[in-house]
Amino acid sequence: MKLSAPVYRLKRNAKLLARKEDIPLHEALDRVAVGEGFSSWSLLAAKSAESGPAGMLVDQLMCGELLLLGARPGQGKTLLGLELVVEAMKRGDRGLFFTLEYTEKDVADRFRALGVDREHFGERFELDSSDAINAAHIIGRLATAPRGTLVVIDYLQLLDQRRDNPALSIQVRALKAFTRERGLIMVFLSQIDRSYDPASKAFPDLSDVRLPNPLDLTLFDKTCFLNNGKVRFGVAGWRQVAGG
Repeated sequence: MKLSAPVYRLKRNAKLLARKEDIPLHEALDRVAVGEGFSSWSLLAAKSAESGPAGMLVDQLMCGELLLLGARPGQGKTLLGLELVVEAMKRGDRGLFFTLEYTEKDVADRFRALGVDREHFGERFELDSSDAINAAHIIGRLATAPRGTLVVIDYLQLLDQRRDNPALSIQVRALKAFTRERGLIMVFLSQIDRSYDPASKAFPDLSDVRLPNPLDLTLFDKTCFLNNGKVRFGVAGWRQVAGG
């Protein structure tokens, strides 16, 4: 059962309800849970936890949004990207994965590691590993994609590799406009600069995104950063231009 809002927002609603009606917080939490179709808050929380980070993140993404998912190598950002695709397909939507790193066999192996069979999703899943991946190519492949399709690009910096491609800022703006127009969800995996030091900061943030050329990072609606097996979600609600 899909929640009407992220768990943290439902908790906030319960706190407001508790204050407004002068009732204990646990009673307000249960009322909110009943409104979501659960008999108690404990059952709602347990169900939310069952879906793991991927399920909770998909619950927070809206059609038309761009997500930046960043981490240093080996932290699991590509696997989480594939988990998001799988979660979306389990809910009946389509998933596309654009990459130069993974082959069909790699994806099948990762799907098995996630406990699912690649063949189970049939035509709902597509893998594109073309050397020509850029914004125009992605938009062309998604020309008939239905609303709610979840797209993962592995990775943001890939769009900036070829000199004959348009500037990265132009490509991301084009993809943002297309995503909003068509009601898709687009996830950009991102490299993190080597200067990021986990000893001084628990998670990387927008200031740590590795970009050889300038890009307005507020083009992304949501952010997700990984480190040491933990996940931090956020909103790219402040203006920052990185790179250059």
